[in-house]
Amino acid sequence: MKTYSKFLINPINRNAFLNLVLKFTGLKAKIKDQLNLVSKLTVHKLVNSAKLFLSYHWSKITRKPVQWGLPASISFEPTTSCNLRCPECPSGLRAFTRPTGMLENEFFKKAILQLKKQLHYLTFYFQGEPYLNPNFLEMVKFAHLNNIYTATSTNAHYLKPSIAKKTIESGLDRLIISIDGTSQETYESYRVGGKLEKVIEGARNIVEAKKEMNSTKPFVIFQFLVVRPNEHQIEEVLKLGKNIGVDEVRLKTAQVYDYKNGNELIPTLDKYSRYYQKKDGTWSVKNKMVNSCWRMWQGCVITWNGGVVPCCFDKDASHQLGQLSKQDFKSIWKGEKYKGFRQAILQSRSEVDICKNCTEGTKVWGDKTAT
Repeated sequence: MKTYSKFLINPINRNAFLNLVLKFTGLKAKIKDQLNLVSKLTVHKLVNSAKLFLSYHWSKITRKPVQWGLPASISFEPTTSCNLRCPECPSGLRAFTRPTGMLENEFFKKAILQLKKQLHYLTFYFQGEPYLNPNFLEMVKFAHLNNIYTATSTNAHYLKPSIAKKTIESGLDRLIISIDGTSQETYESYRVGGKLEKVIEGARNIVEAKKEMNSTKPFVIFQFLVVRPNEHQIEEVLKLGKNIGVDEVRLKTAQVYDYKNGNELIPTLDKYSRYYQKKDGTWSVKNKMVNSCWRMWQGCVITWNGGVVPCCFDKDASHQLGQLSKQDFKSIWKGEKYKGFRQAILQSRSEVDICKNCTEGTKVWGDKTAT
């Protein structure tokens, strides 16, 4: 016991010990989250996942698209509205050419009833700030009651104590909080119009509410989008995450639209960049453009007004493959329009406009730190 006390008296040893405890606590939270995800699986969902896997690989071999399953993962767009003005976001830039609005609760419920047998993972996010939709948490609760793992991404400006409590009561499984700076100046250089103090306050509210309600959910992630203006604050955001008590801090590489001649947002730290500079001075995406994409077989995105689009890179829904308000989902998913799009991917993905800046095959996530 005396030896143990002497060990802890040394500040270096004490800090090392505390870091070990924090990492162990974070790892426990992550294991619980993964077990929670697995608990949502059923025999039907496992069989469906096998069908998706086999149809994808058979399509790659034959170069002819087949689809034997239904999506295991879907992103639903709660709204196109946002309170911020982020420079690389169509919602923030108010740059949509498609209609904008809010996802309606009854329409959402009807869609889930079509999908729930196969659907394992549901992300409440595409464009916009989910918490601006007044029915958002009610929709989360409905998905939760139908045994679907739910996740969302937020700028945390609306996570006041009462909303934090309602978030936990909804059964939300994963909450990603965007925090792209540890000082107001750095934060607002990307999250234009945002207040860092509100993000920190919102994060503290959700962490405290979890403790008060004795809940392990949602699994709270600090997502730090690494860009040149904030790359010097990586260590600081890791410390901030520990201080607040989030379950994990994730460092994410950033997608930029205008990258060929360089971009002031591309970080100097190569490991956190999706792009590289070529010998002629121009820039290119790091990943090799292969003529296949698992996402086209595994899942899709549904916009607020029922448009079914292939993936999250189609931000303006220019490749709408069906309209869920007019068709049942299965007829869209296995229809000729979807088949034609998958065929285009198998033939020449580089000719599909939304694929040209796609990072499929590139390392999107940097370090992941359990706190």
